[in-house]
Amino acid sequence: MKLLVTGGAGFIGSNLVRWLLRERDDAEVVNLDALTYAGNLDNLRDVEDHPRYRFVHGDICDAGLVRELVADADAVIHAAAESHVDRSIASDAPFVRTNVVGTHVLLSAALEAGLERFVLVSTDEVYGELPWVEPGSAEHAAAPRFTEDTPLQPRSPYSATKAAADLLARAYHETHGLDVVVTRCSNNYGPYQFPEKLIPLMITRALADEPLPVYGDGLNVRDWIHVEDHCRGIDAALRRGAAGRVYNFGGDAERTNLQVVRAILAALGKPESLIEFVTDRPGHDRRYAIDASRAAAELDWSPQVGFEEGLNETVRWYVEHEAWWRRVLSGAYRANREPSDHLS
Repeated sequence: MKLLVTGGAGFIGSNLVRWLLRERDDAEVVNLDALTYAGNLDNLRDVEDHPRYRFVHGDICDAGLVRELVADADAVIHAAAESHVDRSIASDAPFVRTNVVGTHVLLSAALEAGLERFVLVSTDEVYGELPWVEPGSAEHAAAPRFTEDTPLQPRSPYSATKAAADLLARAYHETHGLDVVVTRCSNNYGPYQFPEKLIPLMITRALADEPLPVYGDGLNVRDWIHVEDHCRGIDAALRRGAAGRVYNFGGDAERTNLQVVRAILAALGKPESLIEFVTDRPGHDRRYAIDASRAAAELDWSPQVGFEEGLNETVRWYVEHEAWWRRVLSGAYRANREPSDHLS
């Protein structure tokens, strides 16, 4: 199967490209990436000479290039996105361009080419927020979670643009009959994540004995999923998902941000005195939680990596790959290092 993966040099995209080449002997992967600040070809050095892989440097808003690549593909996995909430608050125009206009360009090309399948990789942030409940408490078992039928109520420019992309993709299915599947995932973590996101930011700061900035009271709750579990889910949606359907993927691992930060410090043997509470950001969603029962029933998917195991492996990866993240921090990433807890 000839696959066009957009955003394949980013965190989720590079892990997905690597996973597809390793797990699917039939996959021929073309990676289209604009190599903006979070895109990094170092993420794919180990597969750059793979016979079933090709990289194309380009913009998903370039209609001519996109039509050419889509015409030669059997399916598209659209993972390219501007994804940092703080950046969307500071300037939302790049988010509208990439997440909405870029998705429209891809959908139009897919319709023109009669594509077999279009998978849009989205986020649980399109749902808004859930009432806060402490993970592991007596009330937690009965607390609501996001289902695929939860109304979309995005609360940041980033999540609003992702919701717009979701709705546009589903409209192309309903109106034009395009075979579209949308996936919505909880917070990813794992190797090659850009060090502006919560887990790699805290790991790299702790390794440098720098203060670890935590928004507000640190009690915002997120459901964490290892990026390889997410990659398995995307592939399952590609192969077995029903056209027009939405599938949620979650790690069944709700934690407060403060719990995550403390676990990182413990894994590194660093003191909790490094934690520094900072002013909360506007519209900071209080809790996310995913109900992935549809994916379990229809795709035979469930998370395989436990959070403690996955977090410890991730911490080790950053310890062992210091050269990688130092290159990222000294090169492409020159903005202030601010805390975040969102999908990359």
